[in-house]
Amino acid sequence: MPVPVLLTGRSVRLEPLAMRHAEALARAGGADRSAYAFTPVPDGLESALDYIARALADQAAGRCLPFAVVSTADERVVGSTRFLELDYWRGPLVWPPVPGMPHGDPLTAVPDAAEIGNTWIAGAARGTGINTEAKYLMFWHAFEVWGVRRITLRADARNTRSRIAIERLGATCEGVRRAHSRGLDGAVRDTAFYSVLDDEWPTVRDIVELRMSAPRQVRVPQDLLPA
Repeated sequence: MPVPVLLTGRSVRLEPLAMRHAEALARAGGADRSAYAFTPVPDGLESALDYIARALADQAAGRCLPFAVVSTADERVVGSTRFLELDYWRGPLVWPPVPGMPHGDPLTAVPDAAEIGNTWIAGAARGTGINTEAKYLMFWHAFEVWGVRRITLRADARNTRSRIAIERLGATCEGVRRAHSRGLDGAVRDTAFYSVLDDEWPTVRDIVELRMSAPRQVRVPQDLLPA
């Protein structure tokens, strides 16, 4: 499994997810649940503890590398994200391939491909640039440190908000896999798949850096708007 890492930017810090984040994660997940129709988000302390325990179990099994998303402006936990679907192509060729099984010491394994997913951001932090910079930090680490060949992203095909956000990063849509899995609402869902390849990363990096440098419109609370 890849070694857990702390990723720090200007507006966001991605900390290795730990049980100490449970209370803050519960607060973030419970503040505004209107946008969580397609994403599992903890609701309450007990749910947050279970969410973290499951993530850490998957991490111990080498299946993911989860983070708590922390706003550097006020040091609040505002969500979670993770690397998952880690795949390894180095070492002797084994056929048929065994996904997720690295060659050599698994404690220092570096993946050749990975997915960024299980991402959710609290309502108050949406539109602030935190999610964009979090993705940038993860892209940068994957391509510049690990040297991956591909990063995958996916979304429920009905999740327009998530798909627009992914497309604005410069990721390429590979298509929609029909009747791919069961959605959070119990319906059989179609899934839109996106990817960024290593030779596309410099272009995507420039796009995201330009977005992060652009001035942001200040969001005014509704009760302060003129009638």
